[in-house]
Amino acid sequence: MSTKIETTKSHAELTQERDLQKAANLTAIAQPLVNHMFTADPSAHVFNGKIFIYPSHDIASDAPINDNGDQYAMRDYHVFSLNQIDGEVTDHGNVLDVDDVDWAEKQMWAPDAAEKNGLYYLYFPARDYQGIFRLGVAVSDKPEGPFKAQPEPIKNSFSIDPAIYQDEDNQYYAFFGGIWGGQLQRWSSGTYLAEDHYPADDQPALLPKVAKLADDMLEFCEDVRDVEILDENGELIKAGDNDRRFFEGPWLHKYNDKYYFSYSTGDTHKIVYATGDSPYGPFTYQGIILEPVLGWTTHHSIVEFEGKWYLFYHDCTLSGGQTHLRSIKMTELTYDENGKINTIKPYK
Repeated sequence: MSTKIETTKSHAELTQERDLQKAANLTAIAQPLVNHMFTADPSAHVFNGKIFIYPSHDIASDAPINDNGDQYAMRDYHVFSLNQIDGEVTDHGNVLDVDDVDWAEKQMWAPDAAEKNGLYYLYFPARDYQGIFRLGVAVSDKPEGPFKAQPEPIKNSFSIDPAIYQDEDNQYYAFFGGIWGGQLQRWSSGTYLAEDHYPADDQPALLPKVAKLADDMLEFCEDVRDVEILDENGELIKAGDNDRRFFEGPWLHKYNDKYYFSYSTGDTHKIVYATGDSPYGPFTYQGIILEPVLGWTTHHSIVEFEGKWYLFYHDCTLSGGQTHLRSIKMTELTYDENGKINTIKPYK
């Protein structure tokens, strides 16, 4: 299947048309965690014995539905927490608004968070005033915020979907990247290009990025590196392999001394994973974590809480299939005896 879009309607438009028709006939395995607003892209962490969720905030928009993501017009962040599984979810309110970020113009997309030495860091993408996605960071002394943004984006940052991994040696790694609207295809030369540049379908796919964070958690302390994702033959996954190639939404967790790198396949709407022996990779593709959900996007996080593992994700059931009005959910994630993740079907 080609990476390129060869229809007069965008993939997002076609997905919404399909989902508006089938939304009423689906029985979901999990209900939205939040019902009073639309939320997406949940990054979950355990801080102070509670689960804290850092999602994006979907809002109604008059922007056109397209594959550049203009319909995702989010402008602020709320933080949510719960003390126990199936417990009450607390909304801690608006913790950061685009108007409070000097360098950002619009589109505060999927964030993540981290804690170090009693301070909490919210990492987020946004378009600057030149229309280029950068990564920013905001700081608080509480996991629920509010957060104060740094005056400039992280140096040498670009694209979208920051995900922060704290390793057992207390080194912190920032993963990021997304193609199509995420602009990763405009950085193939190392500097921003005004036009998209995709590899041919038989060439290696564009790769997600990683960089270790500095001690102050506000900058990268090294050059940005590629995260290699390999097939069963040890070769880089090809650009035309839409069922396995990286699209957006990186996440890293560790289970039984193995690193699990998971991500969205984008236009094939899966959450998949690969495993490796280092946070830098390389990672070898293993399989599907989450089959397609209702909606164009799929985005996730994975966290352990009280001895069990959970997948946080989103879909569009609450909005009846509107692709830009999503809701965060969670469900238990399990492994088999060999450490492979058991694939989750989001609907019965």
